[in-house]
Amino acid sequence: MSKDRNQNSNQEASLDGSDQVAVRKGKLARIREIGLDPFRSNWEQSHTSEEALNLLTEEEENGPEVSVAGRIIAFRLMGKASFLKILDRAGKIQSYVRKDEIGDEEYATFKKLDLGDFIGVRGPLFRTKTGEVTIRAKEYKLVSKALRPLPEKWHGLSDNEQIYRQRYLDLIVNNESRNRFKARSQIIREIREFFWARDFLEVETPMLQAVSGGAAARPFCTHFNALDCEFSLRIALELHLKRLLVGGLDRVFEVGRVFRNEGLSRRHNPEFTMLEAYQAYTDFRGMMELTQSLIQQVAKKALGTLHLERTDGEAIDLSGEWREAKYKDLIIDAVGQEDWFELPKLAKLEKTKEMGIEVDSGLQDFEVTNDVFEKVIEHTLIQPTFVTHIPRELCPLAKITESDSSTIDVFELCINGQEIAPAYSEQNDPEVQREAFVKQVGEETQELDEDFLTALEHGMPPAGGMGMGIDRLVIFLTNAANIRDTILFPTLRPN
Repeated sequence: MSKDRNQNSNQEASLDGSDQVAVRKGKLARIREIGLDPFRSNWEQSHTSEEALNLLTEEEENGPEVSVAGRIIAFRLMGKASFLKILDRAGKIQSYVRKDEIGDEEYATFKKLDLGDFIGVRGPLFRTKTGEVTIRAKEYKLVSKALRPLPEKWHGLSDNEQIYRQRYLDLIVNNESRNRFKARSQIIREIREFFWARDFLEVETPMLQAVSGGAAARPFCTHFNALDCEFSLRIALELHLKRLLVGGLDRVFEVGRVFRNEGLSRRHNPEFTMLEAYQAYTDFRGMMELTQSLIQQVAKKALGTLHLERTDGEAIDLSGEWREAKYKDLIIDAVGQEDWFELPKLAKLEKTKEMGIEVDSGLQDFEVTNDVFEKVIEHTLIQPTFVTHIPRELCPLAKITESDSSTIDVFELCINGQEIAPAYSEQNDPEVQREAFVKQVGEETQELDEDFLTALEHGMPPAGGMGMGIDRLVIFLTNAANIRDTILFPTLRPN
């Protein structure tokens, strides 16, 4: 890097934020004084960076003329010539700018550009002595002036809070983050392609609801002024989608935002994206095949592999048939007692204390058992595992298992130590459904939706249903450490 550029970079780095902005605003004023537009309305692009790079084969030294545009992310001034790199949506490309090719006046103005400015560059491709495909600039234009400096790549965004609040900066300097959100978009696209190929109809159901049903969670509430009544943001998609089964839409799915007024954690954000799908004339085992096929197809097409490596080096193998394990068997193995489900709650609490598991003594008996599952078992399920036949108290919306009335025909798919997708044989008997709603116990219960029960009384075909947290799916497919790393703008406390 030249002495001039080092001096300029050091001078700017030595200034505080407001001084750096003042310097750049001064440059902006001088640009306008000489009659140039620092915020142009357009620049005609012929190629993205990736497309331009692919125009030159390894054997070729020179290529066609291209026109690209993007943000300056690197400068190297060398007196009468300069190298710079610009970033666009497809990646990075280098440009070579010579004083004798663009003219003295244009080159003098060029040298006053800053990191972060958007420019357009037009010229032929060539290969440098180091083998890098580069644009030999015949023309350049400043198309948008950056008035604030970019953070230093390795040190300027070390604060996670700043990363989440100023995601736009994270996307500029962090390739991993940018690639993760590109992958997320591709994952959602492949999910839609999968369901369309199976003749599912994509639908949209209301976010504002009079009754918060389909899950046991605390909603966000609001007052609807026009109707002078209370509404809440939806906590699940389920009950409206099953109304569509009643209406004769036998295969439906929705990818949509849901909202739960609960805590924040590495795996929880109050606003998140859910996939729910319902198919008539199948059951939870049909959903098992559908869910496995869906994830395998998405991983293969969006990521190009069925073998994913965790940060600890352990590989997750999505290929082949996935493990199936009954909830009760996992619990018995974990506590080491065959008679666990016959024990009174007090004996279970004594056992959990002996195991070092912190359990609230005020919980219901089935909740004590589920605490064991969540605190001892779930995080160990790294490879894909269908945990089947969970206690009936945990979900009032599923069919009761014929061979064991204490469980329901449900699976919870666990991968990477967390639940990814629950699914069940849907309850379509309106009287049994009403009774299940009324008999709910424990800390988490669902509201009774009379309109949904009325819909069931009109007849709903047997069906399987599945829900999947898109954010959690992206976490393990992209090896993210935190749900916030998979959401462009996660929920934060206001400044």
